[in-house]
Amino acid sequence: MGGMTKDTSHERGGYDQGTPTMKPRYPLQDRARVLRNNATEVERRLWRHLRNRQMEGVKFRRQQPIEGYIVDFVSFEKRIVIELDGGQHGDAQAEDRQRDGCLTMNGFTMLRFWNNEVFENVEGVLEVIRQQCLAGVPPTPRPPPVKGGDD
Repeated sequence: MGGMTKDTSHERGGYDQGTPTMKPRYPLQDRARVLRNNATEVERRLWRHLRNRQMEGVKFRRQQPIEGYIVDFVSFEKRIVIELDGGQHGDAQAEDRQRDGCLTMNGFTMLRFWNNEVFENVEGVLEVIRQQCLAGVPPTPRPPPVKGGDD
């Protein structure tokens, strides 16, 4: 048969009743895409300074799902999350604390700015972010060494 092999993908779950199955999407990916495509003016304004590694060469992503939340901006390299808060966050302080706690437990440093700070003092906001980028990342804990049989 000239190198042809039998297609057994349906036996491994690749097909279901003759139709291809898709890899399940992370539930928040679609919502994050909508948020990226419909960014607020304050998000667009800050993103102009963070995109393309403009901030100390650090890569940031916007509207990124992490641990069941969608964060405004994140650097996985430096473990920094940036959240922009409008007036609605005055009523959501308990939820914000829970979110911040979860992300902090996962090794992220949280930076929160009010929308008006970005509009009225973008240079000050950028300086806080820059300082955090330069501060470095605490080392991640290393797993204990694997014990060998000859020790």
